[in-house]
Amino acid sequence: MLKNIQEWTLLLLIFGIVAMVGNWVGYDVLPMKAIPGIVTLIIICLLGLIIQKVLPYKIPSVAYIAIIGIIISMPGVPGSSYIVTWTNEVDLLALTTPILAYAGIAIGRSWTDFVKLGWKTVIVAMFVLLGSFLGSALIAEFVLRMQGII
Repeated sequence: MLKNIQEWTLLLLIFGIVAMVGNWVGYDVLPMKAIPGIVTLIIICLLGLIIQKVLPYKIPSVAYIAIIGIIISMPGVPGSSYIVTWTNEVDLLALTTPILAYAGIAIGRSWTDFVKLGWKTVIVAMFVLLGSFLGSALIAEFVLRMQGII
């Protein structure tokens, strides 16, 4: 268990550093302002991962991470105003960049496993991506028209 925690911590620190650089370059948030938010998010993720391993239930760790994040940021919880202030300094897109890069690397390393799934999987994946893109575009068009922006 200790080895897992060490690996998770290292991985989350790398994500945090990359997210902090992305936050600085892309959104002009100085690293010193983003550090408390990044550290808070790393701790929340570590707690969720540890709880998932310790509890006997078959619930994904992302559920525990979301529950912890919701609880500690709720109004009335001691310190929630600090947590909300700190994490507001970290832009969501700055966080998604290293995560998506890691996902791409993970898929790239298991390309042979992906190929074993067959050509039907590629077709289904293309339709899923196309549907997601078109659905997002339609929703954006509808909302922008409702707001009178276009």
